[in-house]
Amino acid sequence: MRLKIKFYENNEDFMPVQAHKGDAGFDLKARKIVVYDNGVKTFELDLKEREYCLPPCGRCLVLTGIFIEFSPKYELQIRPRSGLALKYGITIVNSPGTVDSGYRNEIGVILLNTGKRSFPIRYCDRIAQAVVQEIPQVALLKTKKLFDSERGQDGFGSTGK
Repeated sequence: MRLKIKFYENNEDFMPVQAHKGDAGFDLKARKIVVYDNGVKTFELDLKEREYCLPPCGRCLVLTGIFIEFSPKYELQIRPRSGLALKYGITIVNSPGTVDSGYRNEIGVILLNTGKRSFPIRYCDRIAQAVVQEIPQVALLKTKKLFDSERGQDGFGSTGK
C-alpha cells in the first residue's frame, strides 16, 4: 500500500515517522494551531513563531503540515499518542478521527486537554498518530424485520458494571 504525501510549503520537517520498526502508527507533527469557539474561528498561531499552551478542558485544531492521497480501499485513522494521554491527559476529541481517501486538504487533529494543567504545543511536536486501515466495502440492505438476538434491544449499561 502506498500513501502519497505532499508537504506544506515543501517542508519535509512534517514527514510522519514510525518511532520503531513495525509500529502500526506514524507520528504526526504540529505546524499550526486553530481555535474555534461555538463554531467560529477565533485564533490562529503558526507554531514556528511561538508555542501554544492548550488550557485544561481546552481543545484546538492542530494542522500537521501534510496532505495525502491513497487508495479508496483504505482510511487513515487519527489516534491519540498513549504517552501524551497517560502523562498529560491529551487526547483526540473524535477518536479515532477518520480521513477518507478523497480528502485532499491539510491533515488536522482535534486535541483535547483533559488534564489539570496547560499543555504546551511546539513546532514539530509529535501530537497524534496515523494508522492506515483497510475498510470493507459494505452494501446496505433495507428490511422491515431483524432477527431477535440474546441481547435484544438492551443498550447502554445493560450488562451491569
